[in-house]
Amino acid sequence: MEIKNELNDQQLARREKLARYSNEFHVDPYGHAFKVTHHASEIRKLVGKKSSKALDKMDLHVRFAGRIMLLRRMGKASFMTLQDKTGNMQVYMGIDVVGKKAYDLFKLADTGDIVGVEGRVMMTRTGEITIRAEKYTHLTKCLNPLPEKFHGLTDVEERYRRRYLDLIMNENAKKVAMARPRMIRSIQEYLDKQGFVEVETSMLSPILGGANAKPFITHHNALDKDFYLRIATELNLKRLLVGGLERVYEIGRLFRNEGMDTSHNPEFTTIEAYQAYSDLQGMRRLAEGMIRKAAKDVTGSAIVNYQGKEINFQKPFKWISMVDLIKEKTGVDFTKEMTFEEAKALAEQRGLHLDKFKNSVGHVINEFFEEFCQADLIQPTFVYSYPIEVSPLTKKGKNPKFTERFELFVDGRELANAYTELNDPIDQKERFLNQLKAKELGDDEANEMDEDFLEALEYGMPPAGGIGMGIDRLAVILCDQPSIREVILFPTMKDK
Repeated sequence: MEIKNELNDQQLARREKLARYSNEFHVDPYGHAFKVTHHASEIRKLVGKKSSKALDKMDLHVRFAGRIMLLRRMGKASFMTLQDKTGNMQVYMGIDVVGKKAYDLFKLADTGDIVGVEGRVMMTRTGEITIRAEKYTHLTKCLNPLPEKFHGLTDVEERYRRRYLDLIMNENAKKVAMARPRMIRSIQEYLDKQGFVEVETSMLSPILGGANAKPFITHHNALDKDFYLRIATELNLKRLLVGGLERVYEIGRLFRNEGMDTSHNPEFTTIEAYQAYSDLQGMRRLAEGMIRKAAKDVTGSAIVNYQGKEINFQKPFKWISMVDLIKEKTGVDFTKEMTFEEAKALAEQRGLHLDKFKNSVGHVINEFFEEFCQADLIQPTFVYSYPIEVSPLTKKGKNPKFTERFELFVDGRELANAYTELNDPIDQKERFLNQLKAKELGDDEANEMDEDFLEALEYGMPPAGGIGMGIDRLAVILCDQPSIREVILFPTMKDK
């Protein structure tokens, strides 16, 4: 961490004031508790469209606290703008009202300081709702000047590194920070009403499983054993289905040791939900209902604007198989029988080069989809029937080369992934063995053999549907943000 040794004139001036708070006013520059009765949004709601006379008659007294964003000193009377979590509120400070001692204390204030006021709400001649301060309380001294409002914290990287300043100076950042938990609450409400139980499972796993991803590895000293930070919650939630919980979900952090871009962060949040006696169609209905409700609760409508595009979550989402979509986009028909060599030749003709462990027709199909189809899926689209080679935990479809799986895409990005869950322990063991072969060929994202999970399946897991959805990615769309870093309060950053 970089330590600043040299202070500028403003920083020095603010530090020099610290002793004056204690010596002249017997005030702790870092304050004490202050009882707040109203926030800015509550005051504005109470005032509504009342006239100045009606407001005076209302005689609304409040205790309000916030950060000083603007100071206008005018001799014996001054104005300041305070910011709390809900917005800004103007305050009038008159020496004839608060008294000379309080007004002299107020003269020490700088922008960025946190203060409390008690007084009556009034209307200025220009129609501005204002608190006429009768008491003034200093709460916290700000030792660093805030960035200039229009020319300050404009560097995107600095906004992410110093999110606390971003939240102070950028009203939109605060709106996003407040919208995300509202979205999560909406999802919880929807699933709770559907009879699901929210659970928590371990973040440390001795086995790499539940998804195809590179893990973070840590070491437990007492056991002298390496563990993975979980890449998925899937296998533990399925164990709970074996145990009879029937409908479970978890909203939690996952960790994948991969690159960073506008859609990826090494630690991110997902929801995974599993429903006994359901299937892929059940997960389709669940996804539509859950996302539609979240969109309405966050934005007020199921039709949202995202980066200049209208995304319609109101009407039923499009439903199309992967091979039909590929045929529609490229003319290549993968429903026809072909060898891997024939499929590989088709890929190479179109400039696709496969990793050595991608050695099946199914891998070629998936590569075709990702290269030629995915980016064009702007409106909500379920792409179903994934090749078995890329779906190790999914039940086979009527055609055993494909599985009962869909991924939901919006604006060209995967938003959710769902299965009719594989509950056959013999088939599951075979899939794990195939994953181990892929790992030997160099696929460091392949699953490992989870013997305990296989044993759980041998006790019997009911037929089930399961779905996983990226919380951060849904927040990006509903908050109309260009990058996942805007909706993660403290994203992972490169060193300066």
